[in-house]
Amino acid sequence: MIVDSHVHVWEIDPPRYPVGPTAPSFTGEPSRAGTTAELLADMDANSVDRAALVQSSWSTWDNAYISDSVAAYPDRFVGQGLLDPEDPDNAATAAGWLDRGLHGFRFHPLYYDEPLLVSAANTALWECLAERGAVVQFHMDARHAPQVAEIASRHPLLALLVDHLGYPDPTDPDAYRPVLELARHEAVCIKLSDVHGRSQEAFPFRDVHPAIRAAVDAFGTERVLWGTGFPGALREEHGWPSLANELRLIHEGLAFLSEGDRERILGGNAARVWGLG
Repeated sequence: MIVDSHVHVWEIDPPRYPVGPTAPSFTGEPSRAGTTAELLADMDANSVDRAALVQSSWSTWDNAYISDSVAAYPDRFVGQGLLDPEDPDNAATAAGWLDRGLHGFRFHPLYYDEPLLVSAANTALWECLAERGAVVQFHMDARHAPQVAEIASRHPLLALLVDHLGYPDPTDPDAYRPVLELARHEAVCIKLSDVHGRSQEAFPFRDVHPAIRAAVDAFGTERVLWGTGFPGALREEHGWPSLANELRLIHEGLAFLSEGDRERILGGNAARVWGLG
């Protein structure tokens, strides 16, 4: 089984599926829709079985398109919504979206100056997510690792995912240590995604390989999940590799991975995290 652990999809159909900012520092808007139909065609052409749909930052806090897409294709998608860390009612909001079929949520500590995720105001939120067995992912870099570590310590069984390798800087490996240290928490996994965005080189992005190897060594190949970014042609429109090349990076570009490693990273680990059959 091949599972893409990280794909953004969105529709532009207000008021049903609104488009607009989420975090105060995020102001981007899409040039066009990126639909599940486009994603499914791309997945089928490249033999990708399942995907985790991650609410995009320009789709507001309304996760309806993700929820509806999971309901329409439960054998292909799991859903990761967004929650507002500044919403005093976010625990109830989380429960509502989980009741509507979402599997978990993504948070953006990268967009905030304060450590909001571990504030006392969000205690009920984390208790809800832990009780419901949600999967939680973080758009973060090394500066935000202490927040993830605190959450992992409070809720050691809660599945936590570090997106995009935790944004390593290939020129400063020492700065990456706080991300690698999260591996001491057994329920924390890391996504091998957005490799090209960290690189100053062409495929296979060899300048990032030391960071990838460090992450694999720290977390083990049982806790590394492959992920990509956008559906169909939008990958290249946004400067991301094609789905074929994202797969090629794992199959051919990382020589230190064994065939068993590749099988786990490309799908086995994600199937375990989201409980996929």
